[in-house]
Amino acid sequence: MPERPQRISYFPLSKMDDAMMDEMRRCALEGTPRPESSAVRGHSSAAFWAFANSWAALFRGGVVEHSLKELCRVYVSRSLKCEYCGNQRSSEARAQGISEGQLDQLMNFETSGVYDERQKAALGYAEAITWRLDPDDAFWERLHGEFSEEELVELACFIALTMGQQSWIRLLNIDHHQVMAGSPASLAPGLEDGEALEVARSSPDYWAARP
Repeated sequence: MPERPQRISYFPLSKMDDAMMDEMRRCALEGTPRPESSAVRGHSSAAFWAFANSWAALFRGGVVEHSLKELCRVYVSRSLKCEYCGNQRSSEARAQGISEGQLDQLMNFETSGVYDERQKAALGYAEAITWRLDPDDAFWERLHGEFSEEELVELACFIALTMGQQSWIRLLNIDHHQVMAGSPASLAPGLEDGEALEVARSSPDYWAARP
């Protein structure tokens, strides 16, 4: 694959204050997000903390189960073809039972047998937001049958947050293993280092190469 020019540089770690470096270390140890995207946001302290705090509240916190939000996050990655985001995994969601098999079937979630009705409803919500659909009353009846209004607001705000960030990040040509390299935290299986990532990209089964 030809090298793609990076569009915005990584803000130097040496210029980050202690609080930003604490968040960067968390990214390296826990991932999702991993350090590279956070280093780009480091150019703007306001953007860095607006995202970090919103992500903590909506993705790692909140009332909707984390595993459900991870399905929606990866659905957005597959829809937008954001390789950087799509190659990340939440270790917490894995611990809650989300498998690679479930992630591989996201684009056919309605006909797949690997999701329950609540998961399908959430993915339908992500689909409608991502693809700007105009759903009917049955769509909303389904959502209200599975979620409280508090959950619907939280889930929509999370989907909108990750969709907006991924729509931007996919333009930047950033990649893993470039900032605070050496940590495989929250990467998809088989992408633990830069060499493995390039091998994966050369496969015809690589998810981002599929039509």
